[in-house]
Amino acid sequence: MLSIGEMARRSGVKVPTIRYYEQMGLIAAPERSAGNQRRYTAAELDRLTFIRHARDLGLPLDAVRDLLELSEHPDLPCADAHVIATAHLAAIRERIARLQRLERELTRIEASCKADHAGECRILHVLSDHALCETEH
Repeated sequence: MLSIGEMARRSGVKVPTIRYYEQMGLIAAPERSAGNQRRYTAAELDRLTFIRHARDLGLPLDAVRDLLELSEHPDLPCADAHVIATAHLAAIRERIARLQRLERELTRIEASCKADHAGECRILHVLSDHALCETEH
């Protein structure tokens, strides 16, 4: 049996986050010792590690919950996991595209500023008037 501190050390998940996952129902409330300390099993550590890896990949908690459910039922179709992963990948690609647009616009704005004083600063002028941007971002 593992303490919550040991779970945190082994999984890389902070203690408050472990408690939060318990509150959210991602991890079952563990048994308690005679001293009322949480006691986790190796299976619960595996589940926590799964959650951490999914969160490291940026998956939202609802998707993590669905993937955990699938992992507990090996007879369910893998296609359900593909749907979740594909949707998340599409969201990541859209976020990357948006960041690339922001990068291009900020690069253009920064390069267009040759002023010595804030009153003439092109960066400040563009930030004050969105119409001066070349693209929607």
